[in-house]
Amino acid sequence: MKRFAELFAALDRSSGTLAKVEALCRYFAAAPPDDAAWAVAFLTGRRPRRPVPTSRLKHWAAEAAGIPEWLFAASYETVGDLAETIALLLPPAAPGSAGAKPLRAWVEEELLALRGLSEERQREAVLAAWAVMETTERLVWNKLMTGGFRVGVSQQLVTRALAEHLGLAPAVVAQRLMGDWTPGPAFWERLRAAAGGESDAGRPYPFFLAYPLEGPPEALGPSAEWLTEWKWDGIRAQLVRRGGRVFIWSRGEELVTEKFPEIAAAAAGLPDGCVLDGEILAWREGRPLDLALLQQRIGRKNPTAKVLAETPAVFMAYDLLESEGRDLRAQALSERRTVLAALLAAAGVPGLLLSPRLSAPDWPALAAWREEARRRGVEGLMVKRLSSVYGAGRRRGDWWKWKLDPLAVDAVLVYAQPGHGRRANLYTDYTFAVRDGETLVPFAKAYSGLTDVEIREVDRFVRTNTTERFGPVRAVKPELVFEIAFEAIRPSQRHKSGVAVRFPRIARRRPDKRPAEADTLEVLKSLLREPAPPPAAPGRPGPPARPLDTAFE
Repeated sequence: MKRFAELFAALDRSSGTLAKVEALCRYFAAAPPDDAAWAVAFLTGRRPRRPVPTSRLKHWAAEAAGIPEWLFAASYETVGDLAETIALLLPPAAPGSAGAKPLRAWVEEELLALRGLSEERQREAVLAAWAVMETTERLVWNKLMTGGFRVGVSQQLVTRALAEHLGLAPAVVAQRLMGDWTPGPAFWERLRAAAGGESDAGRPYPFFLAYPLEGPPEALGPSAEWLTEWKWDGIRAQLVRRGGRVFIWSRGEELVTEKFPEIAAAAAGLPDGCVLDGEILAWREGRPLDLALLQQRIGRKNPTAKVLAETPAVFMAYDLLESEGRDLRAQALSERRTVLAALLAAAGVPGLLLSPRLSAPDWPALAAWREEARRRGVEGLMVKRLSSVYGAGRRRGDWWKWKLDPLAVDAVLVYAQPGHGRRANLYTDYTFAVRDGETLVPFAKAYSGLTDVEIREVDRFVRTNTTERFGPVRAVKPELVFEIAFEAIRPSQRHKSGVAVRFPRIARRRPDKRPAEADTLEVLKSLLREPAPPPAAPGRPGPPARPLDTAFE
């Protein structure tokens, strides 16, 4: 544990990439395999579920520090991080540090064991751990207990350090870090094994991600150098067909094969040794259904016959990463698309579709396509350089998402509550409402979009204009108006407003508007998506009434 805490401190105080890589390599060289495996898990964002409620930790920490709970709460508000607050307030460790106890033992024998204990036994175990840990060890331990372990390294940087330490290509390491795995010596051995072995069967490739296109598309050069297709509103996934089996991986590195049995069955018709990149869509009668319907399936491990009938799913493929066991990622997108189209045509399996290329003479014509996106149930356009290789992670220059401009309404701030981390002592989480006659109806929560100066101004307003308190939540005088932007809107029976919005955020404050000038519920509902014709698909030209719909690959 001591060695891992030292690594945490080194990473936390270092701002240079090279220094962080060197610190990681030193740790991996010195740590036993089971400790190294757990370190990789934590550094790449895999954390055990919180074993103890934070309310208990606050109470026990105040008790151990010998201070009243109000003083602990005030300290927490000042520090802004629970793990750090506890580590700073507790008395110095007892003689005999816990440094000799390895990270693996602390996690497997102490942390994971907390979940099955009574409250009193949990208290005894936590206090005993605090009593023998130095400050940095306590900080790391507390972050693991609260589920808030974060340090300034990306998964890409951890991958780079592991590749350097193990003498493997970064792409191989990145692939092996994906999917389900359990920290331990066995995982560490699979991680360091020679490339191409059994340990790589079924693994997806790291996903290549796009950047938002913020300027005019003309800046990208001639439109003929780019492949343009719909930005589908579904679940990004890779379909892996290897060793006679089918694996479906979400972008979140979750194996979702069992949740989409119709896609797995369709993929069985593909040749062995291929990996497709694409989107899982709820699909009926040649058009996508609302994403919310698909999300309901994600919560089911084994969907019922009724669910399968009500929300059928397809795999919309737009890239081919592997064919006949060969990695194609270094080939140009135009070449990968050609092989992909031939592969899907030869398979001829319903449920596996080729994402169509939108062809148009120039960028203005493609912009006209973009304006059709919301009516067609898609988010906009994807623009990909035809000569691009398939990279890993997010990289500027080759793949761009040209999304629709967001929808927006002017709304009134009605509730606020404190944020988290460094914003724990500020009111930064807001609830907004629109007018419905003389009533204000809440419809969205938003946490981002304001500058630090604006946040402090709103915080002062909340503190001096509170009308009611509901635990940490404050009701405020309905005086402040904000423009709230969101990506999509749909009917919802769960919300009093009758609608649910997707990805709401604050676009700007509207000091020029009074609450009586905010938008109404009627205006909000008018933004609900109108029925639309299906997006054109391979071999399915769009409606003949729209001339633009005829120009497809």
